[in-house]
Amino acid sequence: MKAVVQRVTRASVTVGGEQISAIGRGICVLLGISLEDTQKELEHMVRKILNLRVFEDESGKHWSKSVMDKQYEVLCVSQFTLQCVLKGHKPDFHLAMPTEQAEGFYNSFLEQLRKTYRPELIKDGKFGAYMQVHIQNDGPVTIELESPAPGAATSDPKQLSKLEKQQQRKEKTRAKGPSESSKERNTPRKEDRSASSGAEGDVSSEREP
Repeated sequence: MKAVVQRVTRASVTVGGEQISAIGRGICVLLGISLEDTQKELEHMVRKILNLRVFEDESGKHWSKSVMDKQYEVLCVSQFTLQCVLKGHKPDFHLAMPTEQAEGFYNSFLEQLRKTYRPELIKDGKFGAYMQVHIQNDGPVTIELESPAPGAATSDPKQLSKLEKQQQRKEKTRAKGPSESSKERNTPRKEDRSASSGAEGDVSSEREP
């Protein structure tokens, strides 16, 4: 799942020349749903969006408050084109969830937003409609969000630390192996000395008449 979050002073959606939704200060969220998205990705994205700190606090400190902290509004618009893959210069959308499934999934996303935040502050466009989305970006501030790919456990810092330690142990083992073998090669053997002295004796006897 992908989302483009824009901090706005106002935003609205128009369909067929009629304004169907509008917000004042808050965030506008363009949401792209993929084929592989599940409830897990949905909940992850809701948490990220509502807790994203793109607003100032009371003292003017930037990046300190979320839309929930400020009690601002949220406008959501479904946008399958975020799941675009380019084939040459032509956009391809085969990674986007099909319309029949995506509409129910998008409605579940809105429901989760309203359940987590204040329902009256969550607005949306019209799923599947041809819309004009009017956004007055504040800043401008635009943040791209993407839910972790399925099976991407390595994004967990603890898991990364564990993998790094395993790699370090492997490197130490590899480093230890050659040093021991080189030590063995550099250690003279009795058999070698006797063979060498025997060979030298043969050479000296050849030189004497």
